[in-house]
Amino acid sequence: MDLFATRRSIRKYTSQEVEGQMVETLLKAAFFAPTARNLKPWHFLVIDDRQILTELAEEFPTMSMLAGAPLAIVVCGDSEISEDFWPDDCAAATQNILLCATQNGLGSCWCAVYPRVERMEGFVEKFQMPEQIKPYSLIALGYPDETKQTPERYDPARVHYNGFKPAAEQ
Repeated sequence: MDLFATRRSIRKYTSQEVEGQMVETLLKAAFFAPTARNLKPWHFLVIDDRQILTELAEEFPTMSMLAGAPLAIVVCGDSEISEDFWPDDCAAATQNILLCATQNGLGSCWCAVYPRVERMEGFVEKFQMPEQIKPYSLIALGYPDETKQTPERYDPARVHYNGFKPAAEQ
């Protein structure tokens, strides 16, 4: 439970570079994600170019943390491999990267690209993605330069057994 509880969205990073071996570890974790019919429709775009990260931070205000992040991974789905379930598979791969980052002392922040059409089109254009490649998420990564408390998140009011019943009957 500690891994899940300590995973937090980190938006401030030190200038320390994320080593190539660590990047490979993150990507291997992504490939262990569950996938519908084992189709594995994902592609991963690793961005470690400072200029590109800065441009993304300027172009997409919700990704402003990229101005200080040494690394980002864009999780993409191939709609020719899986027309219907690529977003689900990409979500699982994204979560695996986030948890692996936390386990290895990295900070991370999931930035949504899909289903925002303007963001998706911006990524497709910027990175010259083939038509069937759909950008799903961008994960900012780096060694954390901030700490965050672990809040209590379990809410029994949102748990239902065998159907949704009025509160008085549960």
